[in-house]
Amino acid sequence: MEKLSHSQEDYLEEIYVQVLNNGFAKVTDIAKSLNVKKASVTAALIQLTNKGLINYSPYSSITLTLDGEKQAKKILKKHKILNELFSEVLNLNDASQIACEVEHLISDKNVEKITKFISNYKAIMKN
Repeated sequence: MEKLSHSQEDYLEEIYVQVLNNGFAKVTDIAKSLNVKKASVTAALIQLTNKGLINYSPYSSITLTLDGEKQAKKILKKHKILNELFSEVLNLNDASQIACEVEHLISDKNVEKITKFISNYKAIMKN
């Protein structure tokens, strides 16, 4: 599996969120959500299509391939776990933005450790 750029991960994550919500994604909605131009979205979609992660052709709905869905789930999971750490445990104001930046840099092994930490933290705080 070829490593994705940070930008490609962001696009794949956004497509996944839109597919979860609507059953498909659209160029216009991706552009609006990521605050980029439609031409940038189209270029990214072509790259993701060439990597076998999405199903895309101009003027049609965008869906994920099985591999694309697998990778997108992993990216979104990292984002959610990191967001939980930064917002609920550390109470940072810009938690979501920090999570978005860190998700591209952190290893799966470290995300597992953070997940265990959060779980332990919640158990301690409950008592």
